[in-house]
Amino acid sequence: MASIKDVAEAAGVSTATVSRVLSNGLHVRPEVRERVKAAVERLDYRPNLVARSLRSQQSTTIGLIVSDIRNPFFTSLSRAVEDTMYEQGFSVLLCNTDEQPEKEAIYLNLMRDTSIAGVIISPTRRTVASFTDSNNPFPVVVVDRSIPNVDVDAVLLDNVDAAYRLTTHLIEQGYRRIGALCSDMSTGLERQTGYEKALREHGLALRAEHVKYVPPKMEAGYAAALKMIDTAEPSDALFTVNSLLAAGALQAIQERHLTIPDDIALVTFDETTWASLVQPAITLIAQPTYEIGQTAAELLLQRIADPGRSTRQVILKGQLLVRGSSTPRR
Repeated sequence: MASIKDVAEAAGVSTATVSRVLSNGLHVRPEVRERVKAAVERLDYRPNLVARSLRSQQSTTIGLIVSDIRNPFFTSLSRAVEDTMYEQGFSVLLCNTDEQPEKEAIYLNLMRDTSIAGVIISPTRRTVASFTDSNNPFPVVVVDRSIPNVDVDAVLLDNVDAAYRLTTHLIEQGYRRIGALCSDMSTGLERQTGYEKALREHGLALRAEHVKYVPPKMEAGYAAALKMIDTAEPSDALFTVNSLLAAGALQAIQERHLTIPDDIALVTFDETTWASLVQPAITLIAQPTYEIGQTAAELLLQRIADPGRSTRQVILKGQLLVRGSSTPRR
C-alpha cells in the first residue's frame, strides 16, 4: 500500500505539498497540483483519514440519519448529500432508524463517540419533542421534519402549501369525498393542515371517517385504504401524504378491482419510478429532493466551517404534476 511519502517522491514534491493538494489547500501551483493528483491515481494512494482527523482535530466524516431508507425520498436525498460531501473530501455514515427512537438514540450516541464532524437528520417524533441544540456536541441540520421553537439549521418543504394545491386540484376536478391517509409526524400533520384548509375554503365537510392516521409505510397504507374503500359511503378520491402510503393504497384499489380514476382518484407526494409507469400515471407533488439533500449538505459544511454563524431555515416549494389518476370526475 502506497504511503504519502511514496506519492511525494513520485511527484517530486514534499509530503507537505501532497497534504495541501489532498486537502484542497492554497498556494500550490496548478502544474504541481496536477502532478500530485496523477501520482495519487497511479499509486492508488488512499489517505489515512483517521490520522488526518487526529492531526487537524477535525473529522472528515458526517452522519446522515434517515427514518426509512426504503422511502424513495430518502434514497434521493442520501445521494445528494453523498455527492456534495464527496466533492468536499467528506465521507458519509448512513443510518436508518425505521422511525424507532431507540435506534435513533443508538446512532446519535455513535456519532458522539466517534467525534463526527456533523449530522444531517430526519428526526423521529421523540427527538422533535426533546431536541435542543445543546443535546449534541456536533453541528446538526434537520431535513424533512420541522422542530418548532428551536434554533437549528433546517431544509424543509412548504408542506401546507403543497397539500393545499394538491387537494384543491382534486376539488376542481369534481371530487367531493376526499379521503386522506396521514401520519402523525410533523410532515404528515402539516400536509393534513393543507388538505383541511382546501376543504374548508371550498365549503366541503371535514369528516373524521375520511382521515386515517397510519405509520408512513406501504403495508399501513394498504390496510387503511381497504377500510376506507369498504365503507358504506367510500371516498371518491384518496390523498396520501407519501409515496409508500400511495403504493399501499394502489394495492388495495387493485385488490378490490376498482378503476382509477373512474371509481376512485389517487394523489400523493414524491416522484417515484412506479408513479409514472403505472396506468394511469399518478398525480403528485414532486419535491425538489436532490436540492433538499444538497442544500442540507451545504448548510452543514457552512456550519462546520463557521460554528457561530446564524442559523438558516430553507423552505422549498413542491411542483404539482397532474396526470391521469385525477382526471375530471364524471
